[in-house]
Amino acid sequence: MTLDQLAPGQTAIIREVGGTGVFRRRLLELGLLPGTRVLRTGQAPLGDPLSFRVRGTLLSIRSADASLVEVIA
Repeated sequence: MTLDQLAPGQTAIIREVGGTGVFRRRLLELGLLPGTRVLRTGQAPLGDPLSFRVRGTLLSIRSADASLVEVIA
């Protein structure tokens, strides 16, 4: 399962962060680290971006980017 597949209000644990290079590093810098608990909080009215609470911080990321983060629900 990937981060973009979580339903609003659902929590999961990050298993792996995909992507390469600078893009992957940026996701990790945002706090999307393996073993971290994440809560899907909602989405924009048109469906993109998605919002998540990670380590007490609210993040909004595009669906395409969220699809690169594997989680365990």
